[in-house]
Amino acid sequence: MDAALFQFDNSYTLLPERFYARLPPTPVAGPQLVRLNEPLARHLGLDVERLHSPEGIETLAGNRVPDGAEPLAMAYAGFQFGSWVPQLGDGRAILLGELLDRDGVRCDLQLKGAGRTPFSRMGDGRAVLGPVLREYIVSEAMAALGVPTTRSLAALLTGEQIMRESHLPGAVLVRVAKSHVRVGTFQFFAAQGDPGPLRQLAEYVIDRHYPSSRAAHNSIEALLRAVVRQQARSVASWQLVGFIHGVMNTDNMLLSGETVDYGPCAFMDAYRPDAVFSSIDHGGRYAYENQPGIAQWNLACLAQALVPILDVDRAQAVSLAQSAIDEFQAVFRDAYGQGMGAKLGLVETHDGDVALGSDLLTLLNHEQDDFTLAFRRLADLAAPVTTEEQVVEIFDFSSAYGPWLERWKNRCATDPRSTRERQQSMYAVNPAFIPRNHLVEEVIQASVTKNEFGPFHALVDVLACPFSYRSECVRYAMPPRPDQRVFQTFCGT
Repeated sequence: MDAALFQFDNSYTLLPERFYARLPPTPVAGPQLVRLNEPLARHLGLDVERLHSPEGIETLAGNRVPDGAEPLAMAYAGFQFGSWVPQLGDGRAILLGELLDRDGVRCDLQLKGAGRTPFSRMGDGRAVLGPVLREYIVSEAMAALGVPTTRSLAALLTGEQIMRESHLPGAVLVRVAKSHVRVGTFQFFAAQGDPGPLRQLAEYVIDRHYPSSRAAHNSIEALLRAVVRQQARSVASWQLVGFIHGVMNTDNMLLSGETVDYGPCAFMDAYRPDAVFSSIDHGGRYAYENQPGIAQWNLACLAQALVPILDVDRAQAVSLAQSAIDEFQAVFRDAYGQGMGAKLGLVETHDGDVALGSDLLTLLNHEQDDFTLAFRRLADLAAPVTTEEQVVEIFDFSSAYGPWLERWKNRCATDPRSTRERQQSMYAVNPAFIPRNHLVEEVIQASVTKNEFGPFHALVDVLACPFSYRSECVRYAMPPRPDQRVFQTFCGT
């Protein structure tokens, strides 16, 4: 007898059933594999050949429940654009089960677009092709950029038409995460006023993600501080690559620190600190420059939810919660400052380095120059002679940058490394390729309207190596022409 397709090792189902609803995915009419992430599949210990087989495709689409799976939809609540919603939950996602990858890390395997659940409210529980491809593209690009993120194992067509603004091809995304426990999961139980399940959930997250917290005098406080630090570093990594999440609700913040939900997200082209792309973010709540503050606000919501189990004395619990939240800014500043120093080619921190970085951003904003290409061009300029292909063919600094570039070169001259070492380190953190909005829209349109997936595969392949500029891929590095600019991105629900 063949071994099971997936070697599940489930833990979330050991929690009481008030944490989730058990149900299988709803089968689809005609599943067809669009793309399988073969390197990720191998890292998860999966048989790539079997995943390509009819059995594998049926399983990835949700038509077949594999041995060992315990499918469920998770319960959670959350603040959506600042408004409290007491029950959200997985309205179109089914967690099949958990796998241990080749490093022994526990990972969720979730089908997004798997049909109605008790948390669907008025939704149909399905996903359409465009948003599924967007999440595949951007999540895998984020992983290649070194940003903590959920991953995409597969994208599939369902053979069905789904009604949104019009009839669109149905699709399923197979998502992998270290877990799907959210700030909103804690809020769901805190709102019920019962500390029992709240403590059970906290203990579960400690065991799964932050086991070192167990040794602390107050393990719940240690958990909160660990999550604050992890999220501060994650959001700093967003800022350093120009990523705008677009929908930073508390139900879209994972305790693992991974980025989740790539709906109305975008990467900046021209640098604008107030950039907003999400069509549903009318007030700019989740603008690029607001992301660190919103992350801290979301974490304050987590801290508030944990107050009942932080200490038996409520005043002391509030004090512990506030102290943990107050750590965010310092951790964020340190992570962002180190990251910006690396982008500028600086290995040591000197007085004036923060001003050097912020002055460059001010210039970029004033000149409306491309964020990604400006830093990549700096890497080109870090060594007088280089054999690497350079982005000068598509971007160079204007005379407005002359005084700043002189300051930067003088600062680099005090750095202990050779110019060649500096350049190589800069190439390693300043990408040439990001998932530019116009390219993402281009491949989505080709896939949805023409059933042509070649452009999608080509874009994913280029983004898998974002730090290696190749002139034959120049169109993927170029900023959009005025007629190609994308001003709004959309949620997939």
